[in-house]
Amino acid sequence: MKRLLLAVGLVLVSGLIEGALKPLPKGSLPDPAGLKINQGRTIPFQNPLPRMRCGKRACGTYNNWELAYPGVLTTRDHDFGDALWHLRKVVWADRRQVFIDGRVLMCQLNWIRDHIHQMKGYCHWEYDLTSFLDFILDTQRTDGQFYELIKQLDDFHWTFVNPDCRVLYPEDNQSLVRLELEADIEYLMVEGCLQAWRVTGDDAWLKKALPRLEKGIDYQTRDIKRWDAAHGLCKRPYTIDTWDFTADPISGQNRTIQLDEPMAAMHGDNTGVYQAMRQLAWMNERFGNVEKAQMWRTRAERLRANVMKHLWNGKFFRHQLPLNCPPQDENEDRRLSMSDAYALNRGILTSDQCRSVIDEYRARRKTTEAFAEWFTIDPPYENFGPHPSHRKGQYVNGAICPFTAGELAKGAFENGYEAYGWDILERLTKMVLRDQGRIFFLYHPTTGEPQGRGPSAWGAAAILSAVDQGLAGIQDQDKQYRKLRFAPRWAVTPYAEGRYLTGYEFAKKKVDVRWVFTDKGFRYNLESPAEEVVAHLLVPVGKIPSKLLVDGVETTFVLNEVFGSRYVDVTVRPRNGVVDFEILY
Repeated sequence: MKRLLLAVGLVLVSGLIEGALKPLPKGSLPDPAGLKINQGRTIPFQNPLPRMRCGKRACGTYNNWELAYPGVLTTRDHDFGDALWHLRKVVWADRRQVFIDGRVLMCQLNWIRDHIHQMKGYCHWEYDLTSFLDFILDTQRTDGQFYELIKQLDDFHWTFVNPDCRVLYPEDNQSLVRLELEADIEYLMVEGCLQAWRVTGDDAWLKKALPRLEKGIDYQTRDIKRWDAAHGLCKRPYTIDTWDFTADPISGQNRTIQLDEPMAAMHGDNTGVYQAMRQLAWMNERFGNVEKAQMWRTRAERLRANVMKHLWNGKFFRHQLPLNCPPQDENEDRRLSMSDAYALNRGILTSDQCRSVIDEYRARRKTTEAFAEWFTIDPPYENFGPHPSHRKGQYVNGAICPFTAGELAKGAFENGYEAYGWDILERLTKMVLRDQGRIFFLYHPTTGEPQGRGPSAWGAAAILSAVDQGLAGIQDQDKQYRKLRFAPRWAVTPYAEGRYLTGYEFAKKKVDVRWVFTDKGFRYNLESPAEEVVAHLLVPVGKIPSKLLVDGVETTFVLNEVFGSRYVDVTVRPRNGVVDFEILY
């Protein structure tokens, strides 16, 4: 009887859904001409969103999966909106609570690295942005080094390091550990604290954190285990890019630094520290510390000069620069690694240099046997130590990773390769939908089979960030979107009309963008908390703008070209939180 009732219920629900998707009688929906958003405008929006159908096309989901931060709705289909929903779920699934030393921490996994990389996604909906950061700040070593991970005592990570790199909490059966050979924690803490502040807007919190963040970068750039004075570069044991093991067989159980072991300067550590120095300068200037801000800028430029002198091969960054040993093989100078993609978005490269890196990825896409060009490294090592997972094409020795894809797409959008950026997102969308809403940490380069041993949410967050800041072009340049750079690139997508939503749930701040492209021009309606909007609006290929209307008023603009891509540039101060841009051809 229960089965019969369930079957009847499913039929009824199915019928309701099918009925809801049937075209409505003519005239049953509001006339677009009568909508307030279209009054006094030259280019009207034809289809208010969300909606389930646009003509004969199913363009929305039954229960509006698309509606969230960040989310997209279009009049063409709901594939892209579905993909973003799935990516959000992947990031949500990594949320943890950790109970240690009388504190309750929200951790996106229990490694501060993963926590900060995933913040690119969860910053939009999370309500606890600071508890894990506070714990890492409060436990900082006196010399400036930060710890990075919390593990149960019967998970033996704490045995991989010496006593000065671990703190044990027996009552909680927990350990706080720094895998000493890791060289990215100090700069990631700067990035994470700045992003948390953008969401919370808590100046007092950031002021308190700032001296400790500075102490961390001082440690990274002065300690004998971290800094190579001869080259003026950060150094690390000889690893694959940013990962936490070397080719030495003992590395599986030993993550200390021995000064006589093979050491190298890896470009990703140095581009990350450069970005951190620039961020520290920005924070100091914002809080009125002008001299200290200039000091950090000077140090950043000195580091940049050394990076470009020793690590740039003319097209992209060489993988590792050996400091006290021969290279692992003859390919280090031409080995492209994942940190090249990250460098695109750290402010260290000129636009020409960014395009050179992107050109290298595009060129290798044509020649690689891998299914995509989103390498951990390419070419991989034949073997990087005795472990089977470190062989060619396995794990981080040549696998394909979504986080490289996300960073690469974001860099492409900013440097005149907008169509390529969208191509990457399209391929990722197909992968997510093909795999029933899943995305994986790594993929085998030729078979495409998922490889585990890492957080899938890292890649999901990178893709969400590429959509949010790259494609949708929503870039918070102060806190809580008070100053907003608005650089949308929807012109390279097939979505002629749509709506994009993002914001910070914690701060109750919303950014709501509607767009439409027509034969006579295009329009963006932007609702946001911004007091100032720096607009940088991509024009469809082959079109030349003749007039800009801001809130219906003709306004002077600058037409800029970014390597052949045309942008309408204008800075405005919105009234009542809304600004409307119409560009006529």
